[in-house]
Amino acid sequence: MRAGYSMPLFFFDTDDGDFRLEDDEGFELPSLDAARIKALDALPDMARNKLPDRDRHTFSVQVRDADGNLVYSAWLELVGEWHVPRHDS
Repeated sequence: MRAGYSMPLFFFDTDDGDFRLEDDEGFELPSLDAARIKALDALPDMARNKLPDRDRHTFSVQVRDADGNLVYSAWLELVGEWHVPRHDS
């Protein structure tokens, strides 16, 4: 890495459908593509960490640059469907 060169800073705001977290620290990453990959990698982790209590649930992440501009967004939609009759007790 060149002297005096710093990587761009990106902020990752997440929403699990119940709780929105605005990133105020950010991550230094080498490129927009790296920020996209980090955003996409976060979604399955969010879904694993929060077992939804319903059959439809959306997880999302928005990426902002150091100036606060939205540069990328992604979401993961969980959809569950029963295909047999259910008898709740």
